[in-house]
Amino acid sequence: MELFQIRYVLAAAETLNFTRAAERCNVSQPALTKAVKSLEDELGASIFTREGKRIRLSDFGRSILPTLRQMQEQAERAQSIAQDYRLLDKVPVRLGVLGTIGSVRLARYLAAFQSSFEGVEVEVTEGALGEIINQLDEGKLDLAIVNPFEGVPRSFHAHPLYSEKYVAVLPPDHPLALRNSVALRDLSGQPMSTASRARCARCSPRCAATARSSSMRASARSARTGSRRWCSRASALR
Repeated sequence: MELFQIRYVLAAAETLNFTRAAERCNVSQPALTKAVKSLEDELGASIFTREGKRIRLSDFGRSILPTLRQMQEQAERAQSIAQDYRLLDKVPVRLGVLGTIGSVRLARYLAAFQSSFEGVEVEVTEGALGEIINQLDEGKLDLAIVNPFEGVPRSFHAHPLYSEKYVAVLPPDHPLALRNSVALRDLSGQPMSTASRARCARCSPRCAATARSSSMRASARSARTGSRRWCSRASALR
């Protein structure tokens, strides 16, 4: 049994005409008819009943057709997997990382990935959420690691990756300093000092620290747990 025979049988079953089936498969009608007859001989039963120029599925043909369709689908799936595997050796995986996360903390995971898949090149791009979303949408990135609280469009697949606690560093006389924990809404509107405006402009209070003076003794309080997710364009993961 050959895949081309299965393809010919499925085409004939859909058209119920050997001539139209041959046109669909881009082969001559005698070649298609011969291949179908050869498969029937191999199986020991007729798939079609012939009435002049007309054909119909036999009882055996109707019973075996779902199996033939499944075999065709599995063959196409295997070809797709093989093609994707070949492309991995030629096309780099393009990863976007939110600037407030940074690629440094991902270094050991990327090293482990490349150790397992030596032929795959990984390109890492850092940026603000808007830039990353636009590049995903334009097909310039394959996947990205972002903060879901900043808003990921529904047109993307999002998968939880890890969670972490944020810490607010407060002066000892701050109204929130005596609390064991604070919610993000408690920090909203508070003056804050960030590590870098360029890298943390979109952090809001999530990774902020407030301090009136660098010489002040500060107390740390944990803020609400945040999470990181990787997301990809909903249409495909290339």
